[in-house]
Amino acid sequence: MKYNEENMRLFGRLIGELVAGKDMERETCKEAYRQVILNEQPELQQGAFLAAHLAKKASLDELCGVWDALYEYDTATISPDFPEECCDIVGTGSDALKTINVSTPASFLAAACGVKVAKKGARLVTGVSGATDILEIMGLSIASPLLQAQKCLEEHGICYLPGEAFLQAGWGRLIQSMRFTSTFNIIGPLTKPCAKTTSIVIGAYAPEICPQLIEVLRGTGTKAAMSPYGMSSDHDSSLGIDEVSVCGPTRMVELRHDQVETYTLTPADFGIQEHSFTTIASKKDARANVAEIIKVLGGQDDTPVADLFCVNAACALRVSGVEENLVKATAMARETIANGSALNKLRQLIHFQGDTKTLASLLA
Repeated sequence: MKYNEENMRLFGRLIGELVAGKDMERETCKEAYRQVILNEQPELQQGAFLAAHLAKKASLDELCGVWDALYEYDTATISPDFPEECCDIVGTGSDALKTINVSTPASFLAAACGVKVAKKGARLVTGVSGATDILEIMGLSIASPLLQAQKCLEEHGICYLPGEAFLQAGWGRLIQSMRFTSTFNIIGPLTKPCAKTTSIVIGAYAPEICPQLIEVLRGTGTKAAMSPYGMSSDHDSSLGIDEVSVCGPTRMVELRHDQVETYTLTPADFGIQEHSFTTIASKKDARANVAEIIKVLGGQDDTPVADLFCVNAACALRVSGVEENLVKATAMARETIANGSALNKLRQLIHFQGDTKTLASLLA
């Protein structure tokens, strides 16, 4: 591909300004990310820009500019035909401590409690397995049209929207080759491929990211959101997880009734005991993580991993208005494991969006 020399020089100058710590205006940032998304700059410049922007630490205006570019130039959307509003559960990834995948199974628990869950996700970036990796092993086909996801959401209150499908022009290309954190890790999870999504639980890889996520969400029309940064009592607090923790405290930033509140939660606030991090740590590969998820969905509701899924599903119940009390919400989520309704949500999703034979073989 032949690139415009003047545009390359201007873009290179912008990279230099970021390295020097200069902030971009929202429109400038939007235009720069448009060029990255649409592949209008050489890959070397794209990578340098993304790394420089992350190192500088993005301002709120810049984050909004990234969101504007991603939504306007790269996001396909679905519009389910029902009156209810939808919720999403997702994490930024790139957290220091790697756990078994949480947001995906938590989505099944929340959906089984009556929450309309339009779950989005993607392949791994820095961990062992992303949501798409996990669900593909379970039988999901990312080649399945987004219309199938919409039908699943309409009929069963759950769907999966892979970033590889709804963010095709730029982010999908980048995520296949990047193995480093970028501002896309912050903004990618904030995209809204389902038009009816008004609430979200979005875990962050660092505590300072949580308020940024919440402010961007508030500025782009989200009604309710919780952004957790979980910690482990076995590790320094600078090493965390991008979900609610069952092995230590969780720093939470919550958007509720257009007000933002920051507070700390402990496992006891969900009615559970604290566990060691080793009990929820990621296994060696994606298939091993899937095996752990299947164990829980198959009925093992009294393990540390089950607790991890339940407390994160409880937050989805809170932001969606189903159950405000986190102890009660955790108990509701646990019941969906015991009665098999969470597993049924997985079956329904794969029926619409993948290969049921693959899932049946895992459950056998």
